[in-house]
Amino acid sequence: MAGVPYDQMGGHIWFNGEFVEWGDAKVHVLTHGLHYASCVFEGERAYEGTIFKLREHTERLFYSAETLGMTLPYTVEEIDRASIATLEKQGLRDAYVRPVAWRGSEMMGVSAQKNRINVAIAVWEWPSYFAPEEKLKGIRLDLAKWQRPDPKTAPSFAKAAGLYMICTLSKHAAEAKGYADALMLDYRGQVAEATGANVFFIQDGVIHTPKPDCFLDGITRRSVIDLAKARGYEVVERAIQPEEMSDFSECFLTGTAAEVTPVSEIAQYRFTPGEICRNLIADYDALVRGKLDAKAA
Repeated sequence: MAGVPYDQMGGHIWFNGEFVEWGDAKVHVLTHGLHYASCVFEGERAYEGTIFKLREHTERLFYSAETLGMTLPYTVEEIDRASIATLEKQGLRDAYVRPVAWRGSEMMGVSAQKNRINVAIAVWEWPSYFAPEEKLKGIRLDLAKWQRPDPKTAPSFAKAAGLYMICTLSKHAAEAKGYADALMLDYRGQVAEATGANVFFIQDGVIHTPKPDCFLDGITRRSVIDLAKARGYEVVERAIQPEEMSDFSECFLTGTAAEVTPVSEIAQYRFTPGEICRNLIADYDALVRGKLDAKAA
């Protein structure tokens, strides 16, 4: 369905407790979530008919909603069941799953405490986030000018729509220069993450990754850390300064969409995807397809 606008795709969307035709899943232009970013969401993948770590994703959706002062009118179990039902309704086995919750249009203004909390779940086919041939050789990243915010200034640990505005700006700027994505620093100038994925580096067989103290601690990130430890690799979560990237030999991104994607370049820094990247790519693929167990899988 390449090139088809998302509002013109086919099938059904679970919308406030019932299935509606894809084209009828609409909200009003004066919806609070559109104007004031009172919206949270999840990104999930289904492999061979099973949604990977569904419960963890659903629980994070509820956590994000609570962080934004939104009480979802469903239970975690109900959203789990609705997600599975939507996948089956679409007749897909390998797909992307997008639950989303937002404040409606009953009130328009900064304060909207009486607005209805709406919830929808959409499922569609989703290929690899980066082109396969690009993934194998390692993708190129630019350095973003925007930085992840101080947790005192934004709900950094929620998967909230408003937090992605600077990600879109950063990715657009990187793509305009021929890069696949951008690496973002945090408010202290330390390495944080890519625009929609966590980042890992390798030095002398040891895996290093930024401590997620001001950005999302990805579910895929945690899964890959477990896989790495199961292989006997040492994983160090710490503050990483940008200049340290000159000392690392390998780099890769992790995320629901990105899965495990090697990186060959970040601005002036160069990396060569090697054995650790290949092993973790293979292990993650086996894990999501139910062919491998990890400590927290």
